Amino acid sequence: MAAAVPSAPAEQFVARCRELAGVSEEPGRLTRRYGTPAMARCNALVGAWMRDAGMTVRLDVAGNLVGRRPGTDPEAGTLLLGSHLDTVRDAGAFDGPLGVMTAIALVQRLRDERVELPFAVDVLGFADEEGLRFGTAYLGSRAVAGTFDDRLLDVLDDDGVSVRDALRGFGGDPAAVVHAGAARRGERLLGYVEVHMEQGPVLEDRGVPVGIVTAIAGATRVEVRFRGRAGHAGTVPMALRRDAAPAVAELVLFAEALAREATDGLLATVGRIDVRPGAPNVVAGEGVAFLDVRHPQDAARAAAVGALRERAGQIAAARGLELIWDVRLDNPAVAVDPVLTDRLSAAVTGLGLPDVRLASGAGHDAVALSALCSVAMLFVRCAGGLSHHPAESVQAADAGVALDALYDMVRGLAGHDL
Repeated sequence: MAAAVPSAPAEQFVARCRELAGVSEEPGRLTRRYGTPAMARCNALVGAWMRDAGMTVRLDVAGNLVGRRPGTDPEAGTLLLGSHLDTVRDAGAFDGPLGVMTAIALVQRLRDERVELPFAVDVLGFADEEGLRFGTAYLGSRAVAGTFDDRLLDVLDDDGVSVRDALRGFGGDPAAVVHAGAARRGERLLGYVEVHMEQGPVLEDRGVPVGIVTAIAGATRVEVRFRGRAGHAGTVPMALRRDAAPAVAELVLFAEALAREATDGLLATVGRIDVRPGAPNVVAGEGVAFLDVRHPQDAARAAAVGALRERAGQIAAARGLELIWDVRLDNPAVAVDPVLTDRLSAAVTGLGLPDVRLASGAGHDAVALSALCSVAMLFVRCAGGLSHHPAESVQAADAGVALDALYDMVRGLAGHDL
């Protein structure tokens, strides 16, 4: 298949993704967490690009950035587009921002070509999808969907700052979030469409620039905390130690073995470990492992989580430790909307491209939004299938194909010819 030639708009919004990668709370690497000054700077920059494209811009009470292009018919409803603007630690430029930049480029193209739509288009830059700061994920999109759990407001970050205080400091309103102040329930919504880099090698292996998502795997995130007793390693006999560090190590190895032995698509990883106090000659009194379990079938995921919890209990009992099992996220697998997906497929094939379909093993804001409205997703090829890494890369030509497909889909929804 001949390589696509990047368009000027695609080159621009890919460059914007790279520009955003310089907006970070850590020098020398990209880290942008929920409610931080870096996120505020990011919102200011992206908000300016939204205004340049002719949108009105606001922050909702959960800290999500919302750009709006009104339609010609107030009764025609609203199409939601976008992705997230927060990142993992030491991130790449495209995971999340690519979807927001593509949506802004779409609105700019509609304006440049003087295309009027009966419905409004809202571009959403979600404030927290990765969950890096609080180990939660989807704080922003769950607020929009009206499924925000008010217990999350009391979750603390590593510095002892709660979600509630972080939200206040960011200009949000915790009380309004709890009372669905950011939610879009009751509105006429045509659906939510998210463009995202693939985070895998399928499209690159197939030699195609974009693919259509068929389903999103369910995910469970758990903070597993082992509490023991700190003490000097040279003075505490082995039989009396209540050392949390080996307990965390045992659980990590069990999770790895569980995923390796599975043959049905199970993912079970420990993305972060925290062992305290951590001095070279002190027995660790507390150890924390952040588990992430995913599977396209909810029953299989629940079984894996159950096995992990049982093993954690055995480890704690054998070592005389207290076990605290705190489920931070438990989302079922999500099936995309067939009507929106078929429209996306028609737009892709209308560009002379094959209709490549694939499931997503990663989570996305579309998971949370599926509780609110119909959802669909378009994946964009990435180099080597690499994501959540500084080297992640998307070619402007592929991004341009995604923009063309999204543009044609939106025109099709409005009744224009593809």
